[in-house]
Amino acid sequence: MGSVSAGEKHEPAPGMFTGIDFSATGKQLGYGHVVHSDNVHDGSIIPMPVAIISSGPGPVVLVVAGTHGDEYEGQILAHELIRDLEPEQLSGTVIIVPAANTAAVRGAGRVSPIDAGNLNRSYPGNAAGGATEQVAALISGQLLPRADFVIDLHSGGSNSTYVPCTFIYRGPDQELWTQKLRAARTLGLPYAMVVAPLLEPGSLSSAGDRAGIPTISTELPGAGTVDRFALETLRQGMRRMLGTLGVIAETQLAPDEYVEPQWLELTTESPVTALVAGLFEPLVSLGDEVRAGQPVARVHFVEELDRAPRSYTARIDGVVAILRRPTLVTTGTHLMHIAPLLEISTVS
Repeated sequence: MGSVSAGEKHEPAPGMFTGIDFSATGKQLGYGHVVHSDNVHDGSIIPMPVAIISSGPGPVVLVVAGTHGDEYEGQILAHELIRDLEPEQLSGTVIIVPAANTAAVRGAGRVSPIDAGNLNRSYPGNAAGGATEQVAALISGQLLPRADFVIDLHSGGSNSTYVPCTFIYRGPDQELWTQKLRAARTLGLPYAMVVAPLLEPGSLSSAGDRAGIPTISTELPGAGTVDRFALETLRQGMRRMLGTLGVIAETQLAPDEYVEPQWLELTTESPVTALVAGLFEPLVSLGDEVRAGQPVARVHFVEELDRAPRSYTARIDGVVAILRRPTLVTTGTHLMHIAPLLEISTVS
């Protein structure tokens, strides 16, 4: 963890916004400026939409969606929150970024079509860098330091589907870890995926951990579309979370009203990786429990008509937590991830 302790705020870094006054109350709809010059964007900006709904002093929650452009459940929820939340309902502030990597959202891709930037590998960013680095700098420099809690909404995207889960990095200290666990139980998704501390150093979750701000993310089914059941669960869970965090006037949950998810852990043994190119045939379904050594996938060769498919087995016991979606795969493609089940006592 960095030099900032939990609850302590950074001074926001400079950044250009239009339509946003961070000291004002009410509902503000504006955008951050991303500057990039090419044949299309010369003499213009790429706007990063931002909404701030505030009643004044109180907890500040930052909600980010559209980090990857082809992850849609979180984007829809973020837009709904912008329309539905009103300042008079709040006891604090909700900052919402519904399409963080706007270029990727408009291009319906994981990364920006402008600079091939993956926003969730770009933090803390660079205000003088490329388009994606500028977005990361706006969020980590201007928005993150104002927050008391961060929710980063992700889905499987076009290339995979997940069991609907809260996705949390371990640590970085007991206080923040306890807040993350409480949030996972409040959000109410059926699974919670635990990963190593600072798993991706350039992610928003890592940026939050380094700043001492409790940060969780989600991984909803995705597959380049919208799972309406997961979206509805998240709708209800988000209202509970905002209530529990003290931002909206919702009844506080009693201890026995928290939803205990199935706890999973991604490990280095989780991936089942294709070593040949071809057509992926899953032999198990998302959410299935499997055993080490169990056949879980086959890859069929496209041109070699008399060659039997290559078979793959699970390396560990666990739940099929992530499943590859496009059938055509290449060498190195992760066909699925198998996540061991964790005992509640090992996470609490």
